[in-house]
Amino acid sequence: MISSSWLGPLGLVGILICSGAPAQAQQFSADLVRTALSGGAPAPTGKLHVFKEKVRIETPDFPDGFFLVDGAVRSAYFVRPGARVFMEARQSSRLNQLLVPLDLNDPCMQWQDMATLAGGTDRHGPLRCERLREEVVDGRGVVAYRARSSAGKELLGWIDVSLKFPLRIQLEDGTTISVENIHEEPQPATLFEIPSAFRRFDPEALLKRIKQSDVWVEQPTP
Repeated sequence: MISSSWLGPLGLVGILICSGAPAQAQQFSADLVRTALSGGAPAPTGKLHVFKEKVRIETPDFPDGFFLVDGAVRSAYFVRPGARVFMEARQSSRLNQLLVPLDLNDPCMQWQDMATLAGGTDRHGPLRCERLREEVVDGRGVVAYRARSSAGKELLGWIDVSLKFPLRIQLEDGTTISVENIHEEPQPATLFEIPSAFRRFDPEALLKRIKQSDVWVEQPTP
């Protein structure tokens, strides 16, 4: 279970000093754990690898591949090694939109960028972040934020001061995603690379070709 308590004066000073640094996480790996609002037991939901602004997310929801996010070039892909293809992640998972390195002064900048990249900002509108308090989560200093869209959707995020990465995110329905069992150590560069032999798969281009073929049948207008 994740516990929290107020930071002492020295912890607050550390946060204030670190908060001016750019949004670039350190190198680490961790487990992802999901806890439902209903109070069920925490369930493993994947593995996380981070190298500065690059993030690799492996989750059993997508057993045939993994997500690669690069905040430096604003890209998010889903890679399928078995098929030797990769494609834009779009809105396939919220994990690749929320689990990214963040600016401690305004995490909504990165969250907004990833939502825009996924094409999901039109539904909920722009995000605004409200800084709530400083806490300790699993022995690590964090800053708690509330992010709210113009449509009234909101989430809570607890951002690690040292890693500049969310340790916990509570979604609108109360589900919590936690980053646990953190190991701060160098990560292999190959984890964050798409092999040059892999081809880019474009579902929209495929649909366009299908529509131009003889197998496409237009649905009648009601």
